[in-house]
Amino acid sequence: MRQSDPLPDEFLDDVETAARALVVVWGRSAERLRPKVSPSQLRALIVVDRHATINLMSLADELGSIPSVTSRLCDRLQAAGLLVREVSVGDRREIVLKLSKDGRRLLRQFRRDRKADLEAVLQQMNPRSRSALRTGLEAFYSAANELGLPDQELA
Repeated sequence: MRQSDPLPDEFLDDVETAARALVVVWGRSAERLRPKVSPSQLRALIVVDRHATINLMSLADELGSIPSVTSRLCDRLQAAGLLVREVSVGDRREIVLKLSKDGRRLLRQFRRDRKADLEAVLQQMNPRSRSALRTGLEAFYSAANELGLPDQELA
């Protein structure tokens, strides 16, 4: 791990302010989703999508939740037509979760909208600033990985 001088509070405040703006831009696409899904439901859909199929226990682990809460969350997603429960091909006693056609469509739209929102902000920046931002974010991502911070929670 790399040691460096303490960072000035003003610098940390500036980074936090910029990060808040990024979170707002990032979140706008989630707010426009139809049907409406909660942040925890969206996160569950993203995890299921990343795995293609996943059992309830594994989903609960990834969400940092307990199986009963995760099961109720999945009940709501299934009732909304976004999630499907099926018998596992590998073990007929196991139930796996996967996205329905509407669930896949919802995530595609979410990702498309999120990219469009990011692009709108980035278009307001000059090319040199965009390049500097990219370089800085790549370094930030690398440092986060060195600290062992997971990136799998985001999609």
